[in-house]
Amino acid sequence: MAVPTIELNDGTHIPQLGFGTWQVADDDAVSAVATALQTGYRHIDTAAAYGNEAGVGRAIRESGIAREDLWVTTKLWNDRHGDARAALEESLEKLGLDRVDLYLIHWPVAGSTQRPDAWRAMIQAQEDGLVRSIGVSNFLADNIREITDLSQVTPSVNQIEVHPTFGNEALVRFDQDMGIATQAWSPLGQGKDLENPTVEQIAQRLGKTPGQVVIRWHLQEGRIVIPKSTTPARIAENFEVFDFELTPDDLAAIDGLSTDERMGPDPAAFGQ
Repeated sequence: MAVPTIELNDGTHIPQLGFGTWQVADDDAVSAVATALQTGYRHIDTAAAYGNEAGVGRAIRESGIAREDLWVTTKLWNDRHGDARAALEESLEKLGLDRVDLYLIHWPVAGSTQRPDAWRAMIQAQEDGLVRSIGVSNFLADNIREITDLSQVTPSVNQIEVHPTFGNEALVRFDQDMGIATQAWSPLGQGKDLENPTVEQIAQRLGKTPGQVVIRWHLQEGRIVIPKSTTPARIAENFEVFDFELTPDDLAAIDGLSTDERMGPDPAAFGQ
């Protein structure tokens, strides 16, 4: 089944459902990504910090899928803001690719003065054809304003923590106002949100799993979502989300679960 796409502010189209590889070891990434590609995923998300770019690249090469049919994302780590171009070239070498579709600054790094340098290097890399789209991850509104005001180039994507019990509503609204696509990491709340009674009740009524309900919630609310698993059955299950819809009441009920409690680090302090 074809995955719907979202048009980014630079005119490119990103598959709305992707496959995440956080905490997947390099060797395991080969089989996990291969399974995802066989299942039908065409959007793979990795990062230099994950240590699995080589495994992801091997799975892509061995898949036999045409490069133009794939969307590959990787990310710039915190200690490379000052030499982003070199870091990107290293990631490309590990992936075995001549370009990536999306390159993200992984974290804003609290107190850093090098965000603008990193962003300018990424703009140049995009102009040089090493990346199709450029964006950020875990950036707060002030971080985005900083790089946008200096460069007049707005990120295409902001990949942030979003799941039912942490809706991150203010930042999602800011992204929308800026024309930035929001991409959700830990979209299932690291599994914890799947045990929520509201999610379980909706899943039972629809004959779906809690995970499928939460992924569908993200999709219907317009976010890009990248669930992760190394279990083949779960990888397939997470892809089977296009044959049902949540009602407006379902969406509102899941929205109502949000609190102010993160599972991951607070970007305002992380990386110091």
